[in-house]
Amino acid sequence: MDSRMLTWMMKAAVVWSLLRLSAPQNPAPEGVLNCCEGDVLFLVDSSGSVTYYEHARILSFLSELLLPFSLGKDQVRVGLLQVGTNPRLEFGFDRYSTQSGLQGALKTIRPLRGDTNTVEALKIAKDWVLRPRIPDGAQESLPRVLVWLTDGIKPGDVIGPMAELREEGVAVLVVSTGHSNYKVLREVVSPPVENHLHFVHIDDMSIITKDLRDAIIEIIRAERLHVREVSTNSANLHWRAVLSGLEGSYKIHLGEVSTGGGGGGGGTGTSPSIGGNPYQRLVQPAESNSIRLTGLKPDTTYSVSLFPESTGLTFNTLSTTFTTKPEVVSPAVLTVSDSRQSSVRVSWGPLQPETVTSYYVEYSTLSGGSLQTVTVDRTQNSTLLRNLQPGTTYLVTVAARHASGKEKAMSVKVCTQEVTPALADLQLTTVGSDSVQVDWKSSADGLRGYWLTWEAQEISVPAQRSSLYLPPDSLSTRLTHLPPSARVCVSPIYRTARGDGLCCTAQFHSDASVYGFQS
Repeated sequence: MDSRMLTWMMKAAVVWSLLRLSAPQNPAPEGVLNCCEGDVLFLVDSSGSVTYYEHARILSFLSELLLPFSLGKDQVRVGLLQVGTNPRLEFGFDRYSTQSGLQGALKTIRPLRGDTNTVEALKIAKDWVLRPRIPDGAQESLPRVLVWLTDGIKPGDVIGPMAELREEGVAVLVVSTGHSNYKVLREVVSPPVENHLHFVHIDDMSIITKDLRDAIIEIIRAERLHVREVSTNSANLHWRAVLSGLEGSYKIHLGEVSTGGGGGGGGTGTSPSIGGNPYQRLVQPAESNSIRLTGLKPDTTYSVSLFPESTGLTFNTLSTTFTTKPEVVSPAVLTVSDSRQSSVRVSWGPLQPETVTSYYVEYSTLSGGSLQTVTVDRTQNSTLLRNLQPGTTYLVTVAARHASGKEKAMSVKVCTQEVTPALADLQLTTVGSDSVQVDWKSSADGLRGYWLTWEAQEISVPAQRSSLYLPPDSLSTRLTHLPPSARVCVSPIYRTARGDGLCCTAQFHSDASVYGFQS
């Protein structure tokens, strides 16, 4: 047998023995299985400076480190990228969703040897493996972690690439098994340095297993208990269905953080987590992932804990707090829209058909007119008030009768639009070659004046436009020095708007370019 082949077989036997002897046999530590959600990429130095023995020890360390985690989508996804002359992705995030598959893969990985081309490996990690929104890349909006295991020998200029990863939100952790440059490694890790940078001898890597695992967990720990659709008296509790396909159930404890608490449901008890206050005890089947919490008090802070239970398995106890919304009694908001001469729409909110029996609307003029009343069904939150007086201010009050016997009312001032009659008549009488006598008729009440405008109509005359306000008792005026074919318009002015006016064109021969008025 060739001596080189014999040497290789002996090295392979050593590696296999180390992997078998050091393969972790202990059950998963309590509280880790259901802890986390995110993508973790291990950057493993397997260049020529790393011996077969050291490479095997690193893989054994990773096997023990990763054993407790639940793998797959919505859990923890793991990738491994080896560093050599030509870095190689051994497996990506989507490859393994079971511990048996991952543990088997770690036993079959061989070192690449060659140069320590860490910079190229980091480029692959940044542009491909750890990038969200690309096929087989990282999951969007979830934590991303890069764990670099190196012997520290000639890693290359890694400070820049590592900084780019951190700027993109990737947490960088480092384990050094050799005589590395502390200053460089300290600069590339994400803070806090004391938790994310480890120096350890290759034969003593197991002593940092728990510390490194805890550091990873702290970054990718998943908040799996969510409270949504919170109202004054209810809320929806959502969680990840970690018991799906298993025999078991979810125990839920709900109680007020302040003194006092709710009861009913599946029973009551007291909980140290809420200061010994009574709590409501609920039970949900293994296939469920939500429950609607009802009968809550307005503006109250609650503590809720979820206990997934299944024989032979250990899961985290998940807890959170939430505060119900303050009680808002309708009507809390009153608005006015679609104001016209004889009608206006009044709206209110919030709509509370479950607590309101009916609404009634009262309105009268501010000057003290008769009081009018309209009754509105509890399912409606607006009404159109009709037969109102034009140009008048009303005081409108909306009151709600609640099933509890309470009444609440709000008031608002509304104004109808005034009547704005159009100008009755307009006549122009030319006086000379560039003047015109303007006469009009109007007998409307509430008139505030007239707006008079005139402008040239011919293209040959430069654009000229002028305007004039006249008091309400004026019914005529004389304009002088008008341009040829001048267009004259008169509009009545009222308190809130301008009425429709009339226009006429003055026909006379004149080259005048200066114009004015004479009243």
